[in-house]
Amino acid sequence: MMNPQQVSSGSEEDQKYANMDDRKRKRMISNRESARRSRMKKQQHLDELIGQVTKLQSENSQIVQKINSVSQLYVSVETENNVLRAQMMELTDRLRSLNSVLQIVEEASGLVMDIPTIPDALLEPWQLPCPALPIMATSDVFQF
Repeated sequence: MMNPQQVSSGSEEDQKYANMDDRKRKRMISNRESARRSRMKKQQHLDELIGQVTKLQSENSQIVQKINSVSQLYVSVETENNVLRAQMMELTDRLRSLNSVLQIVEEASGLVMDIPTIPDALLEPWQLPCPALPIMATSDVFQF
């Protein structure tokens, strides 16, 4: 025969297990929900990082285009500067030749001629009088 204490203790244990199963089920649901929120946060963070990468790549591409544009401008200005230097040297040589001819004519004819002197600036262009202006850096250096 069964002892009434065993029956009551059995139903108490069943209730205990039922409560434990209910707690396990609630904990499991809570853990699943927490894991789902964690995955959503990670996905949101990943999406933000991908957006930042796309934005930075776009900005980088624009900067590279501006650098290329400024480099092309620099090359064209440098080329023009070289042409102007060559023309200046040629004109200086012509002026020297013409002055020599005038001196020969002056000596041969005995007439006094006003022969202009070649300015030092043409002979030494690196010593041209240039105002010392400060170089100002601006944020729109690459703006065209």
